[in-house]
Amino acid sequence: MNQKSMDQDSAQLEALGLKSEFERSMSFWENFSLGFTYLSPVVGVYSVFALAIQAGGPPMIWNYLLVGFGQFLVCLVFGEIVSQYPISGGIYPWALRLVGERWAWMSAWVYAWALFTTVAAVAVGGAPFLSQLFGVEFGNTGFIWIAIVMILISTILNLSGTRLLAQVAFFGFLCELIGAVVVGGYLLIFAKVNSISILWNTFSLGEGTSYFPAFLASSVAAMFCYYGFEACGDVAEETPNASSAIPKSMRMTVYIGGGAATFVCLALLLALPNVDKAISGEDSDPVTTTLVSAMGIVGYRMVIVVVMVSFLSCLLSLQAAASRLLFSFARDGMIFGSKYLNHLSKSGKVPVNALIITGLIPIGIASIGHWLQDAVTTIISFASAGIYIAFQMVILAALYARYHGWIPKGSFTLGKLGVWINSIALFYGITAVANMVWPRTPEEPWYINYGMIFTTLVVISSGILYLLVAKPHLQRKKN
Repeated sequence: MNQKSMDQDSAQLEALGLKSEFERSMSFWENFSLGFTYLSPVVGVYSVFALAIQAGGPPMIWNYLLVGFGQFLVCLVFGEIVSQYPISGGIYPWALRLVGERWAWMSAWVYAWALFTTVAAVAVGGAPFLSQLFGVEFGNTGFIWIAIVMILISTILNLSGTRLLAQVAFFGFLCELIGAVVVGGYLLIFAKVNSISILWNTFSLGEGTSYFPAFLASSVAAMFCYYGFEACGDVAEETPNASSAIPKSMRMTVYIGGGAATFVCLALLLALPNVDKAISGEDSDPVTTTLVSAMGIVGYRMVIVVVMVSFLSCLLSLQAAASRLLFSFARDGMIFGSKYLNHLSKSGKVPVNALIITGLIPIGIASIGHWLQDAVTTIISFASAGIYIAFQMVILAALYARYHGWIPKGSFTLGKLGVWINSIALFYGITAVANMVWPRTPEEPWYINYGMIFTTLVVISSGILYLLVAKPHLQRKKN
């Protein structure tokens, strides 16, 4: 990084009333890799492919394009904001400067718990793949212990510093992208058994009723694969020339990550040995069925090695984002334990205590599964919904700020189209959240059918209660 760029970054932060202690050692490609591995197309597609095809059949793939477009609009608005406010912590400092303390506090509260549950969800989701790699059935308790070990490894790597985080994220990006292209290409060239026409075939899901509700239900899987670009902004103070570099890395995350997810999903659909069994649920793990059928057990285990790298790098990026959010929160004295959470290590220049917390809380969430497996499933169901809700709180904040005279002044702006893109992004986001939390399993217990709604209400109501009782927004004014 040249001195001129460093001086410009420092001057921009000083104009915002901040002096950063982070080390700007994360290159553009490493910043992009952080967002890509957080989005993690392999983790996203492999984790929810079975649910998606059971809900909507092969046409569910079109959701990757529709959801991708909606999230791209959100990404554009985020790019405008981070370009003017390139501050670590992302959603919290953005909402703070667009609206104010109370709105920023609630946005960050929702986002923080969404990140904590996402870390737990990814770790728990990765455990069965490790079990398949070694050909050993660990059972629920074993899966929980594997998830805990994965979170501990991620925490240790994150504590080593920004430099290692950046290098591991870039390595994870290379492994995942190459793995997605190679595996997807192999399936399409050597293992294709279905015609591309199945992408329009609704099978039994379109018989005697409208297919649209099934298509909407399957879109939730694509929504799980299209966030992560905001993580590029979470480490803004660790990236040179952040004002122009981060909006670009955010957009690239959507382009490349979304493209890779769609390609992997397409390859799996066209190589799926029995589509009817996958839709009915008779084949409960169509990803494994497809890969083993195409590559044999040895080839499948080689793919699982790449998948496990993807899971670990995804955990690393998620935890990095969560820790920077906590640090940003604590730097303003806006959360309990702020005096312990707002310090950076002298050697690695990372928020050590915040990182430890972002390891302990997900471990606690995952550990509930030792005793109450349904409970941890219900809690983890908040992961995607919480992140989408936090996103829309920022999108709404940006629209509110525009109508009160805010004109984006960063290196990247949308110009006259800004208000229109902002409005469409908000409409998309509200409908996406409604679709995501909509109860669709009346045959299940209420805490499963209404799991997302229930956990969302718990997080929001607890946040409001803390805001009213502790008044954290007043602490910032004292600092």
